[in-house]
Amino acid sequence: MPFRVQVLWLFGPGSSVASMAELAPDVPAVPRYTSEEYFALSAEGLLAPDDRVELLEGVIVSMPPSSPAHAATVSRVLRVLSHLTGDALMVRCQMPLVAGTHNVPEPDVALVAAQPDDCATAHPTTALLVVEVSESSLPADRLTKAPIYAAAGVREYWIVNLRDRCVEVHRQPAAGEARYAQRTAVRPGEHIEPIVLPGARIAVDDLLPAP
Repeated sequence: MPFRVQVLWLFGPGSSVASMAELAPDVPAVPRYTSEEYFALSAEGLLAPDDRVELLEGVIVSMPPSSPAHAATVSRVLRVLSHLTGDALMVRCQMPLVAGTHNVPEPDVALVAAQPDDCATAHPTTALLVVEVSESSLPADRLTKAPIYAAAGVREYWIVNLRDRCVEVHRQPAAGEARYAQRTAVRPGEHIEPIVLPGARIAVDDLLPAP
């Protein structure tokens, strides 16, 4: 019987992270956290500020340390999008996006139709564009995060695929079905024309690190 392996953070008294476990077919289902419960764990000190975790489908999952290539690529994406948007839109880097009742991912880059003061009391619930830089996280970014972002109405989702040196562009979110109707792989030497930035053309070579 198919099942999905999920990493769970189990909390114990006096520690922020006590242990990890994996779901197996013979293990009872674990209650899912809501976004409110997730933020409450942080407020209560059960999640420390330096715990690299996010809430996906109600499960608190760890994020791997950023490799040099990952970090450099995130910086490239930030530079390109910040240059194109100026002050018209807000570019957020690795900050929470409350994408539904049981999801608080922290995308590498998110383009939001808001200003900093608009997010002073609550995190955004959707974005115009989300970008994940993928290396070891590629399966999760494709299979877990794409449906989450589609369901949240994110109009465009890019996976900067460092393994295959391309950008996977997802468009046309079918929110009710939690999927994107269109997926295209754009490669070095080609350009992306973001639907959320009319008239802009972004070279894939400007997003990927040198080979």
